[in-house]
Amino acid sequence: MVVLFALFGFSMQAAEVILLSTGFTIRAERVEAIGGSLRLHTAQGTVDIPLAQVAEREMIVVPPPPVATPPARTPVLVPVPVPVPVRAVDPVEAAARKLGLPPEFVKSVARIESALQQKAVSPKGAIGVMQLMPATARELGVDPHDAEQNIEGGTRLLRDLLLKYQNEPDQVRRALAAYNAGTGAVARYNGTPPYAETQNYVNKVLAEYQRLQKSAK
Repeated sequence: MVVLFALFGFSMQAAEVILLSTGFTIRAERVEAIGGSLRLHTAQGTVDIPLAQVAEREMIVVPPPPVATPPARTPVLVPVPVPVPVRAVDPVEAAARKLGLPPEFVKSVARIESALQQKAVSPKGAIGVMQLMPATARELGVDPHDAEQNIEGGTRLLRDLLLKYQNEPDQVRRALAAYNAGTGAVARYNGTPPYAETQNYVNKVLAEYQRLQKSAK
């Protein structure tokens, strides 16, 4: 008699295949010995077979029905808010917009004056980013050692000079010349004074202004 079995990590149910002397086979889910017969419990019911008619019994191992596994959950994607970088407020740009001037123009003056350095002090005593002289800062009512006040004061001075020369054909050049050399020198020469320092200053600021305008487009 041949016995078939398998090794699994879980319990299994045994069944038998009964081979009769007539050549037929019967599958029994469970077999009981009853006197001189075998009682076969099949899917169709119960049948008793005399032992004399049993030619062979073959054990088979029936694996248990598969355990139903819950369907895999679709992962829920929870959107993670991406922090928006906070743009630092540019004090030069803020002062320019507050006083109605193009930010690129005020930045050009600040870069040529001090390279945007608050700690810069000129040989003549001009202080900070916009290089305010102490007397000019007092007239403007600002503290030249405070960066924001320095920038706002210098921007206000630029605006006032542009308004002063608004009817002149060379309005911007006169305003820049007055910022560098004073309104008295501009009045004396009725325009940009012939000082090499002032003329170079005006040209540098205007060149920087044009460069910043192009890069902003």
